[in-house]
Amino acid sequence: MKHLSRFLLASLCFLSLSTMQAQDNNNPWALGLGINAVDFYPTGEDAPLGGYFDEFFNTGDHWNVLPGLSRISLARNVGAGFYFEAAGSVNQLSKFGDMGTDNLMYYALDGTFNYSFRNDANAGWFDPILGAGGGYTWIDDQGFGTLDGTAGINFWLSDNLALTVQTVYKHAFDDNFDSHFQHVAGIKFAMGGKDTDGDGIYDKDDECPEVAGLAQFNGCPDSDGDGIEDRMDECPNDAGLAQFNGCPDTDGDGVSDNNDECPTVAGLPEMNGCPDADGDGIRDGDDECPNEAGPKENNGCPWEDQDNDGVLDKDDECPEVAGTAANNGCPEPTVEVIEELNEYSRTILFDLDKATIRSESEETLQAIADIMKEYSNTTFHIEGHTDSTGSDAYNLKLSKERAASVRDFLINAGIPSARLTSEGYGESQPIASNNTSKGRQQNRRVEISLEKEGDTSSEQGEDQTEQDTTGM
Repeated sequence: MKHLSRFLLASLCFLSLSTMQAQDNNNPWALGLGINAVDFYPTGEDAPLGGYFDEFFNTGDHWNVLPGLSRISLARNVGAGFYFEAAGSVNQLSKFGDMGTDNLMYYALDGTFNYSFRNDANAGWFDPILGAGGGYTWIDDQGFGTLDGTAGINFWLSDNLALTVQTVYKHAFDDNFDSHFQHVAGIKFAMGGKDTDGDGIYDKDDECPEVAGLAQFNGCPDSDGDGIEDRMDECPNDAGLAQFNGCPDTDGDGVSDNNDECPTVAGLPEMNGCPDADGDGIRDGDDECPNEAGPKENNGCPWEDQDNDGVLDKDDECPEVAGTAANNGCPEPTVEVIEELNEYSRTILFDLDKATIRSESEETLQAIADIMKEYSNTTFHIEGHTDSTGSDAYNLKLSKERAASVRDFLINAGIPSARLTSEGYGESQPIASNNTSKGRQQNRRVEISLEKEGDTSSEQGEDQTEQDTTGM
């Protein structure tokens, strides 16, 4: 008996460390360890026995108790609050009702179907039970069958450990043996539930049975602890907000990090979370001038006017040289420059009645070309004029040829042909009287002017379209 007592204590210490739940569908098995008392007296039999339940609690006079572990049971939940319990017990009989008896050995094997009110209600620590079944009992070497009825209470001290007390009425089928009560007191341990991931939630109720999780999420994990279970969390490893399906918004700009192209700098939703400090519609990372509003065509920078001529560089054909808006930002020859060109042009000499330029005028024409090169965006118009000597047709032809000769020289001197036009006007535009020698000399001239917009005069066979004059 000493060894049985030690076994009972060791079992209690070991099983009390378990996290098993009270016996139910999750923990279908329950192990019971206890002591039993056999009482023949209150069974309604003849003397020396008493009536039913007479002196039911008279432990001193009627109960046979074997000190130490004397009863072991194993129960299996079968669902809906019912469980089947098989029990084996041993005792030693020294009392038979009011009479003493030799020390007779008592053995019993019983099986009962029990109903647990706690399992049915799934509530509390108080667990009344009722049951019915049968068994077989031996007194010394004589055995007989019994019909068993049981009533008891389990007091669950924790999720896995209960104190249990119960009384079993055993009605003997053999008239040679007496019916009796067997009282039981002990402890019960629930066990046997499957918890694959070890999270304390059994697989049948665990929606994530292979991954340890939390009871509040039916066994599913919340790895980042943000209150959103991983399977619903778009960012399961980074604590976030419910409004972003579990993803964080590090910079607090209302764009979750997983959708934020600039997650550490507050920005704008329309910029995918990136900032646009100058509000020009170009995010700072792509904006060469993030603090100054500018168009996308200029990489977010405002258009410049390097030469301060009032024409933005984007429209300025001469962005580094001050010009005029009328000339697309390029400089135009002033009145003084045109006058200088005409002073040179008046000294140009031709062979008599010919369009051939004399060699002594080449230096003058080169000086004219050098001035024109300073105005690379300007078109000059070369005009040929004569006096009234000779026929109109001859004078017109000669004026055209001489103007064309000057144009050809300037082209050969490096002036693009598209920037030079020429035309002859014969004697139609005198600037002095043709009645005097001096007046006729003034009328024989070449003039250079700026090509005016809309002018169509040009030398046939050459590019035309520009502006400016000189005379001779």
